[in-house]
Amino acid sequence: MSQQTARGGSAAWALVITSVAGFMAALDNLVVTTALPSIREDLGGALHDLEWTVSAYTLTFAVLLMFGAALGDRFGRRRLFIAGITVFTASSAAAAMAPGIDSLIAARAVQGAGAAVMMPLTLTLLTAAVPEARRGMAYGIWGAVNGLAVASGPLVGGSLTEHISWHWIFWLNVPLGLILVPLARLRLAESRGTGAPLDLPGTLLASGGLFGIVYGLIRGPVDGWTGTVVLTGLSAGATLLVGFVLHSTRAENPMLPMRLFRSRAFTGINAASLLMFLGMFGSIFLLSQYMQGVLGYSPTEAGLRMLPWTGMPMLVAPIAGILSDRIGGRPVVATGLFLQALGLGHLAVVATADASYAAQLPALITSGIGMALYFAPASSLVMSSVLPKEQGIASGANNALREVGGALGIAIMASIFASRGGYESGQAFVDGMRPALVTGAAAVALAGVAALFIPARRRPAAPASLPAGPAPEPVLEKAS
Repeated sequence: MSQQTARGGSAAWALVITSVAGFMAALDNLVVTTALPSIREDLGGALHDLEWTVSAYTLTFAVLLMFGAALGDRFGRRRLFIAGITVFTASSAAAAMAPGIDSLIAARAVQGAGAAVMMPLTLTLLTAAVPEARRGMAYGIWGAVNGLAVASGPLVGGSLTEHISWHWIFWLNVPLGLILVPLARLRLAESRGTGAPLDLPGTLLASGGLFGIVYGLIRGPVDGWTGTVVLTGLSAGATLLVGFVLHSTRAENPMLPMRLFRSRAFTGINAASLLMFLGMFGSIFLLSQYMQGVLGYSPTEAGLRMLPWTGMPMLVAPIAGILSDRIGGRPVVATGLFLQALGLGHLAVVATADASYAAQLPALITSGIGMALYFAPASSLVMSSVLPKEQGIASGANNALREVGGALGIAIMASIFASRGGYESGQAFVDGMRPALVTGAAAVALAGVAALFIPARRRPAAPASLPAGPAPEPVLEKAS
């Protein structure tokens, strides 16, 4: 059973604190992309160095997520959450003050480590604070804020860089972090998982395997997919992950128990999450460049024109959370994924070197509604597919798969783009982007198929009055 110490914890405060913390971590995935030219002008560095200002964060974030969740389960989720915020805030200040490109890359790596501890604990702390009957709406708001952060990273980065300075994409985190640390200490309740010893062999195998695969995916478009370093990273990473699976089936207290994948709900939502982020990240990466480099919008103008997509989660995700409480998460998630696939496919069809904004608007709205319908119920499905004592593990695994999916999407779609087009002209860019968007749409459609394999929820009728006392632990759904 999870242990909780009610120290000023409340559902409203937990929702605010975890949503803001999640926003900070998610925003920094893509916030740097539109600031790279200004960073290069100020700090120098070759293209390889600039790429690492993005990938250093992604790598450490992805490979340490499950370890961060395990630390929280073992030593206290609130305690580690505060430690993660502190590291993230301090490294954000270090990045803002970086005197050179190497120090900026180092600060970004530490930033990713802080986010890896902070991010998976947001859901477990929120779940512990919110009554079960209201979790759908809470997950909806949390999902809306996180979805907006991921999708609006280029807008925020471009606007701050264009109107103030690229340093402010990092300074933005500092006051938020300084406010969150005392609020988390005063307003969040402490909770723990099983208290089992840390699985150090499993942590090393999983972290090393994810590092090898993510590193290979990031370097593949630059060094070539047949390069020695890329092939070594991918093959070594795959071998270590196989070792992790074998270890987790035999260890007494594994970091990620393989028995969790016997649940169709857990397996289905994690497969859907990986494929969803594959299609979404790769599409945003290319579309933000398309609007600036081909259609001639400034970074701020491009971000504003993407608001029908990126801003939709703020409007629709809370409604999606309420719907998931009433009819179950599976139909809402599947519908959202198919809508987003439809929107991406529509964008691929209407994209030209001189496309009007009116032609793109229906596709952007459709994609935005689809993304919003996915985020809130997906979080609920992840957390409800396991026992409360294992929710930290589940959150860490799901977030790690999302990050790996995002890195995979950028690598695959950038490779398709490079093989079919390029930056020589607007038409060349469109020639490369269109097949890449079709690939992204196909990946998100496959995510929708994976969501359909999640078992339908069967909820017993609620009695007229419920006795006071703690809610019983949910029963894991078995594969049929």
